[in-house]
Amino acid sequence: MVARRLSTAYAGGGTRNRKPLVSSCAFETFSKHSILYSRGAHRLFPRLQTTVPAIRDLSTLQSPPQVARAVWSLGRLNHVAIAVPNLEKARAFYRDVLGAQVSEAVPLPDHGVSVVFVDLGNTKMELLHPLGNDSPIVGFLQKNKAGGLHHVCIEVDNINAAVADLKEKRIRSLSEEAKIGAHGKPVIFLHPKDCGGVLVELEQA
Repeated sequence: MVARRLSTAYAGGGTRNRKPLVSSCAFETFSKHSILYSRGAHRLFPRLQTTVPAIRDLSTLQSPPQVARAVWSLGRLNHVAIAVPNLEKARAFYRDVLGAQVSEAVPLPDHGVSVVFVDLGNTKMELLHPLGNDSPIVGFLQKNKAGGLHHVCIEVDNINAAVADLKEKRIRSLSEEAKIGAHGKPVIFLHPKDCGGVLVELEQA
């Protein structure tokens, strides 16, 4: 409709003795080409078309396979070990002054120590004194003349799994594998430098 109205318009705004600016035939031809152009534009300029990216279903994404790790967990505090330069004096202090139940001195030649067990109800203390020149307590008492905290012992439900897992986590130990400890159960000592300055003993529950 607009094309036909424009085809009857004349230059100069008048209608008498004026020639049309564009013939109706030429304008119709131009309109047909415009329609054809619009229909084929998507073929001539395919890059101008926008595509909607497909959204992947998150539920179909597969996570990388997990490596199975040994399962183990900490248990209760088994004991606190204190190195003492005089075993009988220390035994008398906990028995007579603090009123604790204490055992007789127990020699453990395989471990190079004599031990007095102090029963605390929910846990216990071990008073350690060197037994023999190769005792591991000798060096500690040379640095600490009055004695002091030597190590803490914590139970684990699977000591072999604990050893394997801690090795993977680069936690050093004083032996490659667990050994039978003073209580007749497998134990392993973790290096103090990897445990906040404390010698930690893990014992099979």
